[in-house]
Amino acid sequence: MKKKYLFVFVMLLVVTFAGMGLTSLYVQRTGGQEKEEKISIVTSFYPMYIAALNVVGDTDTVKLTNLSEPQTGCLHDFQLTPEDMKLLSTADVFVINGGGIEAFMEEVAASYPSLQIVEACEGIALLQEEDEENAHAWMSVADYEKQVENIAKGLAEADPAHEKQYQSNAKDYCGRLEDLKERQQAVFAAARGQNVILFHEAYAYVAEDYGLSVSYVMDLDEERQVSAGEVSEVLSAVKKDHVKYILAEKRYGKSMGDTIEKESDARVIYLDPLNRGDYEKDSYLDGMSENIRLLEQDFGA
Repeated sequence: MKKKYLFVFVMLLVVTFAGMGLTSLYVQRTGGQEKEEKISIVTSFYPMYIAALNVVGDTDTVKLTNLSEPQTGCLHDFQLTPEDMKLLSTADVFVINGGGIEAFMEEVAASYPSLQIVEACEGIALLQEEDEENAHAWMSVADYEKQVENIAKGLAEADPAHEKQYQSNAKDYCGRLEDLKERQQAVFAAARGQNVILFHEAYAYVAEDYGLSVSYVMDLDEERQVSAGEVSEVLSAVKKDHVKYILAEKRYGKSMGDTIEKESDARVIYLDPLNRGDYEKDSYLDGMSENIRLLEQDFGA
């Protein structure tokens, strides 16, 4: 019987010392600190993901995920799937553009009342299209800069342990946006006051940035069927307002653009609406830089 107790005692000692060894090894590897729990941040669509990606930077305690596919484009007709709702159920923070682009927010708020929402358009004076807000604010470099700052502020409130890192990353990114704004000044001086026609409502923010006067707007997308009457209206606006330039997205506006260029002296400038692309953190900077280059070229800046 004594041998049995002795055996149990020895085994307990072995287990105890083994546990102490593993604990010591863990402390050595982690510097005596417990690993921080990851915070899950979900963004609604592409422009918000790229902005958040730059704010988060290399913060290794953040899991950043985009809700929609990077090629989805704007979310006007986006429908949440069960997989989307499952993703949001695991999120701590949901970064959205706001201004009505995420039409599903009422459903999300009702399903997950504790989910922290960061609205990038908060405090931005959105443009108006008839009776609705035009929330494509990321197409204005100045407004996009405010969106980045709003995201940094929201993430800092949700994750105060990394507030300094978020704010520092946002400051660095906004510094690079300032470089784009400097280039815009020369285009503004050359383009200001000229009449333009828009084939995408997002380009109202481009017109605002460069002091352009919008004569006509036709919002083209994959489901838009253009009538002969609308073609006639565009041509009439070109003639009446002496429009030299039309801003369009090549994906959906090329056919209409070809028609207008064939029937008038107006030139179509195809710009990137920056609502889809790859997940590289410089993709907005690169895309907007190319947009500015095209405007510099056509407006003679």
